[in-house]
Amino acid sequence: MTSDAADRDPGIAVTDPELAAMLLAEERREAEVIRLIASENYVSRAVREASASVLTNKYSEGYAGKRYYEGQQIIDQVERLAIDRARRLFHAEHVNVQPYSGSPANLAVYLAFLAPGDTVMGMALPHGGHLTHGWSVSITGKFFRSVQYGVRRDTGRLDLDEVRDVARRERPKLLFAGGTAIPRAIDFAAFAEIAREVGAIFVADIAHIAGLVAGGAHASPVPHADVVSTTTHKTLRGPRGGMLLCRSAHAQAIDRAVFPGLQGGPHNHTTAAIAVALGEALRPDFSSYAHQIVANAKALAAGLLERGYDLVSGGTDNHLILVDLTRQGLPGKPAAKALDRAGIELNYNTVPFDPRKPFDPSGIRLGTPAVTSRGMCEPEMARIADWIDQVLRAPDDEALALRVAGEIRETCRAFPAPGLRVGA
Repeated sequence: MTSDAADRDPGIAVTDPELAAMLLAEERREAEVIRLIASENYVSRAVREASASVLTNKYSEGYAGKRYYEGQQIIDQVERLAIDRARRLFHAEHVNVQPYSGSPANLAVYLAFLAPGDTVMGMALPHGGHLTHGWSVSITGKFFRSVQYGVRRDTGRLDLDEVRDVARRERPKLLFAGGTAIPRAIDFAAFAEIAREVGAIFVADIAHIAGLVAGGAHASPVPHADVVSTTTHKTLRGPRGGMLLCRSAHAQAIDRAVFPGLQGGPHNHTTAAIAVALGEALRPDFSSYAHQIVANAKALAAGLLERGYDLVSGGTDNHLILVDLTRQGLPGKPAAKALDRAGIELNYNTVPFDPRKPFDPSGIRLGTPAVTSRGMCEPEMARIADWIDQVLRAPDDEALALRVAGEIRETCRAFPAPGLRVGA
């Protein structure tokens, strides 16, 4: 860019210094805290560059080779690249990379296969399911007849016999597996068998575990499911977007549901960033990262168990830990806020059979993707467990919170976060 052009288009620091300061403050915050929100991560500099690219200027209704606007020569290449990489990574027959996020991706599945009032079956939200699997406050629970399954009270684990019994009784047309707070591995083959028995379309929602599946740290649903839905961030470590994988027989129905059924033009800059993230996930080191996420979660869970905390299902098989704080006499919301003041970021969360309200629940949810992306391993998880314990034993101790936050900042300097300029 020439000097004159730079003067005419000076960038955000000059154009909007107020917002620029907010962005810098957020970057500094992300560099200086322990981020344990299970759905968050750090993307690479390359993903960020693609997401902020010139492709945000282009409108591209339709699919590669079949657009409604001209000037798609490069856009078609970008979308085909993302699709090809997703197919190779997940060994999928057909891929759609246009969904704006996970919820629209799931809604597209409804549009592809159901009519209003048809029955859908998914895990109950308070037991770890997702809103879009038919929960009452979601459009999926308002426009469709919804039935749920849950976990056992005594083990906190899914009972596949119950799933089968409910499916036989209710005869859903759509059966979801997956969710947002499930700490245990999902038996996709068993779900597929149940779906076949009752004549349901089986959908595996792997939004949380897509990176683990891609890296071989969790079994893949692709050989078993009719459709696989996912986000492209979380453990997959891409931009905020969505993706649908399906059998070739369902390709036309899925594509028509996404466009023109639900969306207009795709977000091409996001498609490019998805392509970058999928390319990164195809590299051998991504498998090491995925397995380390699980190792870190197990180490963090062990540290919390040693300190007397109750974990839903007794532990974890993946990236996620759900802690029931009932024994500590501390609800999840004040616990999460106390930890945030101390530089540990997570979220309060309902636990199965929770007697408290969703906005003031009994639990907290933790995840290890972001700390793993920083290069932290089992020794750091032990230290994090100790910091959590210190804060939760004295949640109102502001001096303690300041001390822990300082220790965390020092630790974070030794593990620079990918994609950030500050703290590197």
